[in-house]
Amino acid sequence: MAIHDPAAAIRHSVQSRLKLRQLALLQAIDRHRTLNRVAAEMRLSQPAITKALREVEDIFRTTLFERSSRGLTPTPAGDAVLRYAQRWLAELESTSQVLAAIDAGHGGRVRMGMTTQVPQALMSAALGHLLGQRPRLSVFVTEGTTDQLVGRMVEGELDCAIGRSYEGEAQGIVQEPIYEQEPCLVVGARHQKRLSRGPLDWDKLAQLDWILPPPNTPMRRLYNTIFVTAGVQPPLAIMETISVRSMETVLSTEPNAIAILPRDVVDELFKGGRIAPLQHRLAWTLPPVTFFCLQPLAGSAPMDSLAAVLRDASKKLAGSRAGANKATMG
Repeated sequence: MAIHDPAAAIRHSVQSRLKLRQLALLQAIDRHRTLNRVAAEMRLSQPAITKALREVEDIFRTTLFERSSRGLTPTPAGDAVLRYAQRWLAELESTSQVLAAIDAGHGGRVRMGMTTQVPQALMSAALGHLLGQRPRLSVFVTEGTTDQLVGRMVEGELDCAIGRSYEGEAQGIVQEPIYEQEPCLVVGARHQKRLSRGPLDWDKLAQLDWILPPPNTPMRRLYNTIFVTAGVQPPLAIMETISVRSMETVLSTEPNAIAILPRDVVDELFKGGRIAPLQHRLAWTLPPVTFFCLQPLAGSAPMDSLAAVLRDASKKLAGSRAGANKATMG
């Protein structure tokens, strides 16, 4: 008696019938959620789009979108196929970029993400290493929160990232903590003396004008926890951002503005004369700076060498910080 294997049947159907333009169709439907807009974008008639969608659903042997007067809504199966389409098309784009880089005489292409609070020493080490390869690599760099960068890695849009340790689901990603950062309260340089008066008082600090990370990010949750642990209601933010430049601007212009930044980043910005740290030392550490790499690339020569460079730069940075702290205490 033959045993029916639904997964094998779907796999055979997809491998033998699915075309790239059908994946592009799914992405267009997901963007617009109405057939007439999809038809306009793809320059086809609405009946042709309807027929094409039915063909795709036949290939996957299930309904991918629920139809209603309000448009199209992905079914659970549709969400799964859309994730597949996103990853496949992202990989295709990545491969195209790599081939174009090689054709232009480069040794390949690396797509890297960074959070905005990566120390300058680590950023310089990473970029200097990548751009110093021979033959030269084509390097793509973008910034974002750790959540955003990990999400882009999962979708196949980035090869590696430097962010903070990530506790969410990150299947297919290897992460390695490389550097510990000390948190630091920071204000405008002109207001440092006034705002530093007295002992550390979280209730008093909560009344200042806070610049905080965006809502529902790990760092915002961490800062909220610090206030709650101190028995204080987390403050409302006058500005929510991950942009260090925006923080520096507001801190230097608003008399009661305050934020938390890594001390090594504050030390770099302090040289510009616009911001300054408060005297208070905080008795906790930030989530460690972490190197993320896609699992299939882990162990490859480019990723191994980049990780080694970051480890070495982190050790030097930690040693420099320890020396500075010792000198301060002395």
